[in-house]
Amino acid sequence: MRAIPLSYVIRNLWVRRVTTILTAGGMSLVVFVFATVLMMTEGINETMVATGQPDNVIVLRKGSGSEINSAILRPQAINLEALPGITTDGQGRRQVAREAVVLNNLPKRDSEDMANVTMRGTSDIGLAIRPQVRIAQGRMFRPGTTEILVGQAVTRGFANTGLGDTLVMAGREWTVVGIFDAKRSGFDSEIWGDTDQVMQSFRRAVYSAIVFKLTNIEAFGTVVKAIADDPQLQLDVKLEQRFYAEQSEGMTRFIKVLGLSLSVIFSIGAIVGAMITMFAAVASRIGEIGTLRALGFRREAVLIAFLGEALSLAIAGGLLGLLGASLMQTVNISTLNMTTFSELAFRFKLTWIVAAQTMGFAVLMGFLGGFVPAWRAGQLSIIECLRQA
Repeated sequence: MRAIPLSYVIRNLWVRRVTTILTAGGMSLVVFVFATVLMMTEGINETMVATGQPDNVIVLRKGSGSEINSAILRPQAINLEALPGITTDGQGRRQVAREAVVLNNLPKRDSEDMANVTMRGTSDIGLAIRPQVRIAQGRMFRPGTTEILVGQAVTRGFANTGLGDTLVMAGREWTVVGIFDAKRSGFDSEIWGDTDQVMQSFRRAVYSAIVFKLTNIEAFGTVVKAIADDPQLQLDVKLEQRFYAEQSEGMTRFIKVLGLSLSVIFSIGAIVGAMITMFAAVASRIGEIGTLRALGFRREAVLIAFLGEALSLAIAGGLLGLLGASLMQTVNISTLNMTTFSELAFRFKLTWIVAAQTMGFAVLMGFLGGFVPAWRAGQLSIIECLRQA
């Protein structure tokens, strides 16, 4: 079967360049929404997974699901510190952090709105077992004081959170003595202070979580068994990285379902637009189709040529939409973490998988919008074309 030259397809798109630009532009907007949703879910996943360390373990109350809802008694914390498989530092201290996690309602920096911010009571050990967290400005808070460290995302988004500023929380004044960089993990959206001071101020008698570092990842099974065998430790134990990955699942699922549903609805309009464009192209080129058939090109060649035009429109629109979506990577954005009901800062992330899925979606729109007109063009006979020309 002789194929119609690609130059013929490109020439026809150029001749109808105004229609081509409008149709490709409509598709690009749909593709932009589709790609942005996928990039958002990838960004949230990246942020949450980066929050945990692969060799850290987090222990919560059984069935709590999040640190905010968890409660671990002091005797339980003492028993957990004695578990096997926990690493020690150069001074022989076991790398176990007792942490209390609470919510604070703080004013946004550029508006009068209020939003919840996670405050974590921790210690120098809590900082040491999380190597992705480093103090970018200032210093570490002193134990037993109301000094605090603030994540970079909190500093950007909330008022009175700069170095040296004072925040009033739980009826006490807290001084910002350091700003930390957590490499775009969830900790960037938190405030850290001394565990005992946080518990006293917020009237918590129990810890939210116990986090410790393993000597090696193989020790995790031993830790799980030791906790399961102790009747006083009716607790959930998870690798920290897995715990934070699970925290993002519900939120990313909701965003993906909502965003992709909107993309499908918008895509119907884009498909109809492409179909109308291609039907108009067929109707205006009846004579050309008859000539192509008279020159010996078969129905399949005509169908492929017109379908190629529709797919070219879709690819152009897909690339344009993907280019626009890629610019979103420069935007810092925050959303509500539906697990903790606090602000979570993240960035859009474009991956090769997202790009492939986006272009696949664009090509699918082009195929659905162009197949029927292309099939119609291929079904026209020479006599019918000459009669209508």
